[in-house]
This record gives sequence, structure tokens and C-alpha cells, in this order.
Amino acid sequence: MKKLNLQMKKKRKLPKRIKMKKNLNKKIEFEEYEKALHDMGFSCVCGVDEVGRGPWAGPIVAAATIISQISNLKSQNLGIADSKKLNEQQREIIFEELIKNKDIIYSIASISSAEIDEIGLGNANQLVLKRAVEGLVKKSDYALVDGFLIKDLNIKQERVIKGDQKVLSIAAASIIAKVTRDRYMIELSKKYPEYGFENHKGYGTVKHVEALKKLGVCPEHRKLFKPISTLSSPSTVVLNSKSGIHNNKNIY
Repeated sequence: MKKLNLQMKKKRKLPKRIKMKKNLNKKIEFEEYEKALHDMGFSCVCGVDEVGRGPWAGPIVAAATIISQISNLKSQNLGIADSKKLNEQQREIIFEELIKNKDIIYSIASISSAEIDEIGLGNANQLVLKRAVEGLVKKSDYALVDGFLIKDLNIKQERVIKGDQKVLSIAAASIIAKVTRDRYMIELSKKYPEYGFENHKGYGTVKHVEALKKLGVCPEHRKLFKPISTLSSPSTVVLNSKSGIHNNKNIY
């Protein structure tokens, strides 16, 4: 297989998007996307990912990360990978290393179940990704997004299929988003202990279905989702719940 060459000639016009050949996508090293964009003249590349589209309860959480020194981060051997391939303990350890790393700028955004019900899942997903990018304290000039293009984003962007397996900054964002959402759902379980949010994180497990049949829905459930409207009982839980994650300068 030919070696991937993303180096551009000096007089060549910058493309709107990086065109990667399908047969090379699986062989690209983690840092190649960011390096290629830096070589093209983009100085501040961010990776973006979200978690929580599928659950029946809780927010969607997105993160955007800018890695200022890719080589430095790689040399630290933090074990960054797609969050779905790591266990909970591994994600927690890497998360703590990422958020305190001087080579990483990150932003976390969330959108509540109430907002998802109001504007729809697709629009909510777009909005939370956009919020994450716009929440970065340092403005990015190019976004690498896992699986999506973000509407009305005022910078160049590239959709990378399975980006959390191919792009270091997306993989870092996936871990940050996943751990943030999981922690929120664990805290939520203290308010609604009967639902088992600490275990299933809002996904449609057997235990979750059983709880819904017994208790009905709580304010954190997405009423828009058909399984919720089907499984909720007439005696719906009406306890108040504050949406969002928690407050700090990186969360919007």
C-alpha cells in the first residue's frame, strides 16, 4: 500500500476539506489528520465528539479538544483511544490526565432532555456539538468532527467516520464527553435511585424498562422517544430536576 502523503505544494490552493482515500483511512496514524492540517496552515485544529444520543434519559454531552503539541501528548503514552474501547476505570484515569494536561484545551457542552424534547434529537445533537466548539477559550480554525458536519459553524470542518478511532483530538474529546456524562448520570441516580441510572446511564436496559413500568417517567426522561411514551405509566414521577452538568469555566 502506498504511503499516505498529505504534504501540500507551496502554490497549491487550500482545499475546503481533506480528501482521504477510503482504502487508506484505516491505516492513518492517530496524529496524521492534525499534522496534515497544520502543514496546510491551520494553526488551531480541534477534535469534536458527543455521547448520549441513544439513551432514554439524561443529556447529550459533547466535547471539543485542541491538542497544541501532538508529539508531546503521544510521548506521554496516556492510552488515549475510542472511549467505547476502554473500561470505566481506564476512562476515568485518562480523563483526569487529559483535563490537567497543559497541551490540551478543552470545552464541554451539554443539552438537557427537555431541550431534546423541544427541538428534536437531530437538532439537539447539532446544537451541542456547535456549543462545544464555540466554548473553546482559544478559537479553532478547523474542526474534525466524529461522524457529522456541524450546521452554521463558522470555521472549516471535516466529518471523519469513526473519528474516535482515527484522530487523536477526537478520541480525547470522546473520553472527556463520556466520563462527564457518566458522572452526571451517577449523580442523577442519587436523586432518582429507583431507576438505576448509575448502572445503565439512561440506556434502554431490562432494568430500566422494569423501573419505567413501575414508576413512570421522571423529568430526566426524553418524552420524545417512543419507548418512553409507550412504557410510561399514568402515574408519572413529577419531582423537580435541574438539567445541565456542573459549573466551571470549560462547561457551557
